[in-house]
Amino acid sequence: MIVEEAIVGRRTVRGFLPDPVPEDLVRRLLEIASRAPSGSNIQPWRVAVVTGEALRALSADLLAEHDREADPRPDYDYYPARWRSPYLDRRRECGWGLYSTVGVARGDRAAAHRQRARNHTFYGAPVAVFVSIDRDMGRGSLLDAGMFVQNLLIAARAHGLESCPQVAVVSYPDVVRRRLAIPETEMLVCGVGLGRIDPDEPANTLRTSRVPVETFATFHR
Repeated sequence: MIVEEAIVGRRTVRGFLPDPVPEDLVRRLLEIASRAPSGSNIQPWRVAVVTGEALRALSADLLAEHDREADPRPDYDYYPARWRSPYLDRRRECGWGLYSTVGVARGDRAAAHRQRARNHTFYGAPVAVFVSIDRDMGRGSLLDAGMFVQNLLIAARAHGLESCPQVAVVSYPDVVRRRLAIPETEMLVCGVGLGRIDPDEPANTLRTSRVPVETFATFHR
């Protein structure tokens, strides 16, 4: 698979087959991802890989928090405190696009709650990867971690897998830390579900839009 095809064809998969992914392959993907650039080559990312019974137990704990409607307590602000256009418009387009593919009607709060809960099952992915950085690192390390994650997503496609980058699964960091023995000194950045795509999952028909280059780029000549 050429690089352009791997990038352009990438999508957030919200339905995986239960087929196991060999641990050697996961190790190879992480090795590839670790070629990401980082400031002064500090390589600040830390990774926890979760599968099998450990993943099922973690999912159960996250679902329990979600179902009791606990307040999310992420380690950092991923979204803005106050939404505005054009970002709010794009968020709504994505959200309602997903809900329409899975049959969640506007105003159906129970169905929306159930759909959001699927985040915490990693949409059935057999592998979950959690990425963290030390809390005392600068903001640039979040950029480094993001490039590591992107490498992981693209490398997965080269090996016949798909992925779902997720911030929702770090909404309850205490749960993740307790299950995975991640110290308080580390900031949980995101999770990534890895596996083979379920072709029969309606959510996987969603294709999100991208604004044209002219919308976000300025050329100075």
